Amino acid sequence: MSTLNFVNKDSYSHLTDQELLDRFYADHNNDWLGLLLERYILLLLGVCMKYLKNEEEAKDSVQQIFLKAITELNKYKVTYFRSWIYTVARNHCLMQLRNRHGKSSAAISENLAAPVEETAGENNHMEKDHMLELMTNSLAELNQEQNQCLILFYLEKKSYQEITENTGFTLMQVKSHIQNGKRNLKILLDKKLNKSS
Repeated sequence: MSTLNFVNKDSYSHLTDQELLDRFYADHNNDWLGLLLERYILLLLGVCMKYLKNEEEAKDSVQQIFLKAITELNKYKVTYFRSWIYTVARNHCLMQLRNRHGKSSAAISENLAAPVEETAGENNHMEKDHMLELMTNSLAELNQEQNQCLILFYLEKKSYQEITENTGFTLMQVKSHIQNGKRNLKILLDKKLNKSS
């Protein structure tokens, strides 16, 4: 496995994300991924700061996201890197918030997935951690408005009024996004559970 000449790393700056990925998939040299991930440091830091509101935690998370990205990209091919890495980052932050707010994630579990969790318990093949992982992934698939409102309401324990102030949505919009988000999350979870059963 050859090592790239990082003294001349600017000579690779004309390559697109996809070209860097293609080169990595061709020779599995992690240096290509290093060049690619370096382009996203600020974006990822911004995403982590937005969710975690803590600079040190955000910096640590970016390192963890990089490691996860390298592991995942060695396993399978990614087509749209920018949206993929953003989703990885967001999911990582949601898991961090879940771990930070244990009670809040339990509230999400009760409010959004109680019927699904009961079914899982009956079939005795779905552990709670796996359930929460599925929930986190499903949450990331919601549209931005629903995702934002559910996180603020269930994970960050914000009131409707606080959410309207944070997002600029009207009170009616906030209630609608939470209600529709819960329904859509339930649908996504049901699909995932049916696939894994």
